[in-house]
This record gives sequence, structure tokens and C-alpha cells, in this order.
Amino acid sequence: MDPSSQSDPSAGFLPPLPSFATRAIHVGQEPEQWRCMAVVPPISLSTTFKQSSPGEHAGFEYSRSGNPTRNCLEKAVAALDGAKYSLAFASGLAATMTITNMLKAGDGLVCMNDVYGGTNRYFKRVATQQGLEVSFADCTKLEVLKAAIKPNTKLVWVETPTNPTMKVVDIKACADAIHQINKEIILVVDNTFMSAYFQRPLSLGADICMYSATKYMNGHSDVVMGLVSVVDNSLYERLKFLQNAIGAVPSPFDCYLCNRGLKTLHLRMKQHFKNAMAVAKFLEADPRVEKVIFPGLPSHPQFELMKRQCTGCPGMITFYIKGQLSHANAFLGNLKLFALAESLGGYESLAEHPAIMTHASVPGNEREELGISDTLIRLSVGLEDEEDIIEDLKQALSAAVSTRPSSLVKTNNNKCQQSGIS
Repeated sequence: MDPSSQSDPSAGFLPPLPSFATRAIHVGQEPEQWRCMAVVPPISLSTTFKQSSPGEHAGFEYSRSGNPTRNCLEKAVAALDGAKYSLAFASGLAATMTITNMLKAGDGLVCMNDVYGGTNRYFKRVATQQGLEVSFADCTKLEVLKAAIKPNTKLVWVETPTNPTMKVVDIKACADAIHQINKEIILVVDNTFMSAYFQRPLSLGADICMYSATKYMNGHSDVVMGLVSVVDNSLYERLKFLQNAIGAVPSPFDCYLCNRGLKTLHLRMKQHFKNAMAVAKFLEADPRVEKVIFPGLPSHPQFELMKRQCTGCPGMITFYIKGQLSHANAFLGNLKLFALAESLGGYESLAEHPAIMTHASVPGNEREELGISDTLIRLSVGLEDEEDIIEDLKQALSAAVSTRPSSLVKTNNNKCQQSGIS
């Protein structure tokens, strides 16, 4: 094992956010809000709440509009994001849909060209049907982003690092450029890969920070949820209205689970970073690997930017295996500790093939342009022992190398393209 993998991987990054763990554990969890003084917020399953007289209630009237358990979660997330408000939704895409519903027919939306496949699909195949003008641009290049903004542009959607090719967008530079053109344009940053622990988009000028909380924020692969955080009062009121009016809200039990997951977020993310750094170094040194893309490595083209705007890196690694699709399939088929599965950010290690799985709905020519090839593999490095993780990758790479080109071949056909995207 490389001795350097035992050193602090966060050296050179921004310092940890002050009192992060304390806020995660205590904000919104005050026992005094309950008559029973429960230290752990109870799960409030009631769909409706008694009123003392018509229109007079104790803060809750109907669970879609507001729920005690959801309130605890939203307060905690707002504190972690450095926000004034946070709103919880039934999924990351439910959050995306609700944000997009602030726009009207004829409005323009600019999206980073390399994003989660479900985001791409929603903007292209749903939002456009509602009369929105959607365009995609490489937001890592400011001149490209500026050129994409038109008089009708109302919202810019950025993901950083991107899914799955791990491009890093300069959030502050984007925010400055966008707001200089038109201060009314809303900049949304999908912070799913980073979590609130490693990146705070609102402090860098973003108007909205959103998550698929299904991933790191919950961290246990047992909740599907979306989160949105804002600082601006009027933006919050618009989103709060839509949260209630559209109704894509999570259950109280899911809110309880996600709230519980936040309590160990700081510990989990530190270990994800440590394990991922060890894996990235191992893969980069392995002759069976063509290329490794991990923002924590000096070889990443935006490594310096990553250090300037983040406190560390998550467990997400993308790499190209040498060979062709059969070798990628053999590698994935021989993994024992890593599960071949979509999603990411849980305590367990996962591996997936973006071109066939999470990004299958992205047209082939666009995948090729983005670098999402048949030999691209995405890892979500979990919290298992570092040595066991690397040993599993090592044996799977050995099995892939011994695979003849004709064996285990899957074709990336239309059936595959239509089945994967979650």
C-alpha cells in the first residue's frame, strides 16, 4: 500500500467548515419543541392537525403543507448549507421539477452539458414540452456560458463535479458572470456529489443549492429524497408555495431517516475521501487502467480550482479501463465487494457503467462528445476497509485483462438505452 494514502487527503483544500458537526447534530433537534422533551425528533405520521378555531392552528394544518418531522430536517440542512431556508422534496428530480416550475412558457434555461442523465432527460423531454427553451453549454468555459445566455434566460443549472466525467465548474466565476449579465437570472448548483460538508454553493454566489439527498446527505441507500436551500426570502416564498401546490413532498419517515443520516455526514465524508484517494492512486498507477478522473488528484485538470472552492472530495471516481466494452463488462461482472448498481453516496461501494445504466437516455452522439464511452466506469467508493476495497478492484481488473474480446460482450442497444436511467 502506498504510504501516502495514509496521509491527510484534505491537505491543501479549504479548511473544514466551523461547527459543522455540532450544527448537524443539534440544529432543529431541540428537545424543548416537544412536550415529551424527546432528544431524537419523533416521526409525526399524522396527515392533519386539529385547529382551535377555523384558520387558527399550532403551526401545522395538513402534512403536505408542513410536517413537524420535515421541519426538523429542513432546519438542519439550512444550517449546514449556510442558508436561511431549506425545503425537502420526494426526490432529487421532484426538487428539479419544482425549481423549474418557477419558470413560464417562453423562458430560457441553460444547463451544464454534462449532468446526471435524469436531469438531462427531464429538461429535454419534459421541460421543453411545457414551453421552456432549454440549451446545454459547457459551463467550465465562461465564454461558452456567457454566449449561451439570451434575453429570455431565467435560470442556469450547474452540476459540479459533473456526473459522470467529474468536470469541475467554478461556481463563483459562473455566478459573477451570470449576475453581471442579468442579476435576476437564478443560478442553481446541484451539490449532490459533494454534500454540504465538502462544498457550499450559496457562499460562492449560487442562488439555489439542491441535492438528490438519496445520495451522501442521507448516506444509507434507504431514502429517496431531494433538498433545496436558499438565502433569499422571495425565492424561498416562491419555492415554498410550489412545494405545497405541487405536493412532491417526502414522507415523515423518510425525513426522519435523512435527518438521522446528517448526524454522521462529517464522519462519513472524511472516510469516503480517504478511501477514494487511496483507490484513485491505486487505479492511476495500474497499467490496466487508461485514465483516472478524480478531482483530488493533481492530474485532474481542475485540481487547483477544486482546492479553492471545496474542503475535500467525495468518494466518486470515474476511470477508463483499457480495452473495450467486453473488458468493462468483465471487470464489473467480477467485482465481489462492489455492488453493480445505480445511485451513489451510500456507505457501501457501488460500481456502474454510465453508458448503459445511469446515462442510457442521453443520445449516443452526446455521450461520445462528453466522453461517456463503453470503457468508462463510475465508482462510488464506500466506507469499507481500504485494503478490502482495493483488493476487490485488483482482482476484478485481473479478471478483465484475462477476458478475450469476444466474451461477455453486451451491445449498447436501444433496449439497454431505454432500461437504465434511474
